[in-house]
Amino acid sequence: MSGFLLSPGGVRRNLAPLARTAAAAHGLLGWLALTLRTITTRRYLAEMDDRMLKDIGISRGEALTEAARAPWDVSPRGNIHPRGF
Repeated sequence: MSGFLLSPGGVRRNLAPLARTAAAAHGLLGWLALTLRTITTRRYLAEMDDRMLKDIGISRGEALTEAARAPWDVSPRGNIHPRGF
């Protein structure tokens, strides 16, 4: 399949494949950014001391469980915050 279309106005470039490629790249970059942010925030969570964890209302065990999750696993895992924030 060529990248050109024959239309009443003449031959024009078919940009649909380019648009699909751009959308896929945007989706991939968005996913990658989310994954990297998840890795960073989970690492920070694992490094928090007990006072900091108490301030945000979670236990050391909950923090370590969250930090141990796979980077691509970003789905909510219940409500670990007791106040519902």
